[in-house]
Amino acid sequence: MKNFTITGVKPSDFLEEFADGLKQTFTERGYNFEENTDNEIRVVFNLIDSEKPRPFRRKAQATFVISILEVDSINDNTFETAYPYLIRSLANHLIYVLHKGDTTELYFISPEQGFYRMEYSNGQDFYNQVYNRLEPIASAQLVIDNEFVEDLGDTLWEGNEITYKLRDSGKKLDEMDLLPAPFPLETYLSERDMRQLKKLYGIGGLSYGNLSSRHDHKDFWMSASGIDKSNMKRIGQDILYIKGYNPTKNTMEISIPPKVTPKRASVDAIEHWMIYREHPDVGAIVHVHAWMEDIEATEVNYPCGTLQLAEAVADLVKKAPDPSRAVIGLKNHGLTITGHDLDDIFERIDGKIIRQVPMN
Repeated sequence: MKNFTITGVKPSDFLEEFADGLKQTFTERGYNFEENTDNEIRVVFNLIDSEKPRPFRRKAQATFVISILEVDSINDNTFETAYPYLIRSLANHLIYVLHKGDTTELYFISPEQGFYRMEYSNGQDFYNQVYNRLEPIASAQLVIDNEFVEDLGDTLWEGNEITYKLRDSGKKLDEMDLLPAPFPLETYLSERDMRQLKKLYGIGGLSYGNLSSRHDHKDFWMSASGIDKSNMKRIGQDILYIKGYNPTKNTMEISIPPKVTPKRASVDAIEHWMIYREHPDVGAIVHVHAWMEDIEATEVNYPCGTLQLAEAVADLVKKAPDPSRAVIGLKNHGLTITGHDLDDIFERIDGKIIRQVPMN
């Protein structure tokens, strides 16, 4: 299904021109424009207002919503000013249009803190660039649903040496200042919006960084989504036992103890699963919102939790001189680092981490 719509508040003269350019370009590239927003739609451009940024109510999880907000005021930190509008409008992506005198800048922002800039020009080359930025991520396949089964062996209900090491490593990430606090979604969203967010994105909080460690030849332990990684305690809530990926149901399969209300798996679980499956020598994986010099990186900033990002990262791991000790950059996002174990990873990155991720 390749269709799209443009909806939301009444556009200004500028946004009307911008929307017309988007409509023409997506139509020329094979997308069908839908007037009726009640239909199932793949891509939605939602024009929002800064006072009441109303979400577009999706009919399906696969709908990719791009909120567009136009402002004239300039702030010291554009990202911090713009990011809450992405969350409040329940969008997969935000285009933040900032008028600065004679120029107009467009900032593209993702939930994973991707953040890059383009200068506006009313020409087809510009709209082609916008299309090339947005279409690959808008058409990507999310793998964020979980299937929980209460079949974890009782000897693992309190964890084991591997989960103890995961806990220690989470504390270590915090000591390295690589764990931004979970984003306070409840500050910006109503209870209804929170329910919608959990249903459509499969998340209950936005936090950055995760860790995993192999249990055996096919299963692995991984930090859960939206938790404080520096204080992981309970099996089935803070630390999850990942059994695999079910391509028929498009879900991650997770084993939990009985009578536990589980936290959701990190959206990066599909990426970790793919790497462990292809590389038996990989014993642990760490993902952080940071950077290192002289590394290979993905070319498209696919959203976390998509099959396409998992495949792109796994492919770069495969091409690395030593896949079991690779450092892969995720464009506009962060790093995925493989190692023989967690200690191996931390020894290799010590003193080499750059806190600021380059955005382009």
